[in-house]
Amino acid sequence: MGNMPANYGKDPAVSLAQEMFAIVPATGKANLSASQLKLLSGKARWIFRVGETGFPTVPTIAITRAAWEGLQAERQRRDTKLRTHWIACLFKLVADPSKPPQLTVRTSAGAHNGGLMPARIGIPAPTTSDESVDPGSALGKAIREAFESYGFERSWGGSRSSEEERARQIVLVQTTAEGELEQFLTRHAVTGKLGPAPAGGAPLPRLPDSVEALVQLLDAKSGRHMTCLVAVDGGKVTFLSARPIQASAAAELEAAVDRVQRKVWTAHNAVTRVDPTRIAQLLHPGIRSTEGILPIATGLGVSPGAASGVVVFTAEDAARMRARSRHCILVVNETGPADIEGMKAATGILTARGGMTSHAGVVARITGKPCVAGVRTLSVNAGEMVCRIGDREFRTGDRLTIDGSDGSVYAGALPLAQPHIGGAIGTLLGWSDATRQISVRTNAETVESALTALSFGAEGIGLARSEHMFFSPERMVALRRVILSEDEDDRSRAINGLVDYQTGDYSALFATMHGRPVTVRLFDPPLHEFLPRSDEDIEETAAQLGLAVRALRLRLERIAEVNPMLGHRGVRLAITYPELLQMQVQALMAGVREASERQSEPVAVEIMVPFVSTASEVAWVRERVNAIAANSGLLRTDRVKLSFGTMIELPRACLRAGDIAHMVDFISFGTNDLTQSTFGISRDDAPTFLAAYQRKGIYERDPFVTIDEKGVGEMIGIAISRGRAANPTLKIGICGEHAGDPTSLRYFSGLGVDYVSCSPYRVPVARLTLAQASA
Repeated sequence: MGNMPANYGKDPAVSLAQEMFAIVPATGKANLSASQLKLLSGKARWIFRVGETGFPTVPTIAITRAAWEGLQAERQRRDTKLRTHWIACLFKLVADPSKPPQLTVRTSAGAHNGGLMPARIGIPAPTTSDESVDPGSALGKAIREAFESYGFERSWGGSRSSEEERARQIVLVQTTAEGELEQFLTRHAVTGKLGPAPAGGAPLPRLPDSVEALVQLLDAKSGRHMTCLVAVDGGKVTFLSARPIQASAAAELEAAVDRVQRKVWTAHNAVTRVDPTRIAQLLHPGIRSTEGILPIATGLGVSPGAASGVVVFTAEDAARMRARSRHCILVVNETGPADIEGMKAATGILTARGGMTSHAGVVARITGKPCVAGVRTLSVNAGEMVCRIGDREFRTGDRLTIDGSDGSVYAGALPLAQPHIGGAIGTLLGWSDATRQISVRTNAETVESALTALSFGAEGIGLARSEHMFFSPERMVALRRVILSEDEDDRSRAINGLVDYQTGDYSALFATMHGRPVTVRLFDPPLHEFLPRSDEDIEETAAQLGLAVRALRLRLERIAEVNPMLGHRGVRLAITYPELLQMQVQALMAGVREASERQSEPVAVEIMVPFVSTASEVAWVRERVNAIAANSGLLRTDRVKLSFGTMIELPRACLRAGDIAHMVDFISFGTNDLTQSTFGISRDDAPTFLAAYQRKGIYERDPFVTIDEKGVGEMIGIAISRGRAANPTLKIGICGEHAGDPTSLRYFSGLGVDYVSCSPYRVPVARLTLAQASA
């Protein structure tokens, strides 16, 4: 007993006697102490809950590992103090002393796993006191093997908490029930309908009517899908055990709403007990089953859902497949703006490079396409139309299946389960809005994405990336003409060609949002993302712009940047190319005018300047934005609500937020770039080493997926504090991809932000998470 945890008291026998007790005695009711109730894990908890209601339940006792080991140590010392109590416990299984029952031994783990010992049924009751503790007897052997099946080996150098956890593991001893053993689910695992429902693919057995009362009882007590075991003897039902099972996300949601309708739960209960991360599964297809199938590679799941189809390597081939109504997987080393149309046409996207905030990940989440990125064993030879994944080769027309939820890649076309979206999701999210205090907007710049987000309950657009409006072949040519212009006159002529595009886009976007706020970020294209790279693309661009190929190559060399993510972008473009700023604001105001003439609601537009580091940059841009907006004449009417703000993406901007706050109506944190600049990690290159960092415990999480509270989070907190001190009416937003991550959202909810903005398909997740954080 020298290895027993110290908290078991000075007299181990007295303490350990309390760790062998009746959960459901054969006669009378159980009277458990608070410490004994805490020991009830797994099946034991539900056996006790059902038994205390008076529903017929098989007599059951429990014993902890510590108590069993105490009995063995006592047996070797030839002592009997604990044994006496153990024998008294065993007698609580006996209703008629003249008929000793056969016994059953079960494990009762907090979480079920396949390695646990199956129930041992029909064990003879001990005939002597020695036999009751003898590890070689039928009962003793079953108890010993049940504990051994937990797989928790004693670690002599282990922590005290792990030793205590081991000591508290319990095994159940029951009377072996008479009759046929029948198993069923309390709710259907796919639909969520209240059972009894079939379990394990077997047909539902014929059950007495009294089972319905048991189903309702367990469902109310657990609030979960349960698999239930009963004995049926002559129409009489005796409850044996139950444990939770994993149901589909749709089933859990339907069950939550049904419990409220049955008055088992309140709406508040339903909102707080549904896992937000599972809601995303309702919006996308999933792989029906991977049983017996191993992935050929694993990357980063950067956009949820599963997709299967034929392999294609170009945007053109993806478009051709869509035209033929065929599903395809676009397989590339990495994506860029030239791939947008192909990404829209593809069923799923697979890339060798990139991570959560890569181009592929961001665009895939906006468009709702499953995407797996950063597959290090993938190499693509687009010229030869072939790729290798590990030691396997795939060509155009071969089939792949990807799972953007967990990053798995499978050979062949696996069957998919289509999403089941019923009225339950709308009902639950409606309840969630009653307690939510933070607004949820979306990141969108197309009418299609905005409509998707509105259907999911978005309350505005928190980030419309103006440069994303040029992700089409003809618009890309116009934008490249601006970027590659030789002088200001050349650039001004090229810019004029963009105004019409932008005016129509903004007008349509404002009209779609019907007076809800729309935050438009001024141009922020890292130039390398929008310029041709391959020889073929360079030759095609030269022809489109009327340039010699050699001349175009020289221009590309002149504007090439060593580190474009920290280069000529964001506010720096607006200051060095003021004609570009003028075009954008003029197009914005023209779009406001068009939309305001077609709708009754005022247009609420928020102009946001990106990538600032100093208050002087903000002041320079604000002066010009206000002047252009004033010249439009719209500010003299009530048809437009214009706000000016800035995106906070650099540590210096966080530290000087007080200076900036005087000049703006709002600030919004671009957490993708803020994480990149705070850590000094390129978000596009991070996947090459972040996985190793996490495996070795250097980083607990990927900081581009879940916000780094101690570093980036503190930067945000400092900025909010200093900003609000300088401008108490300052509106605060979060518009990075972290705004769709539940863990990050819970952290943001404590910072006093006014809104978050995430990709359309993450809006429901944000709504529910923020409601839970406010509850």
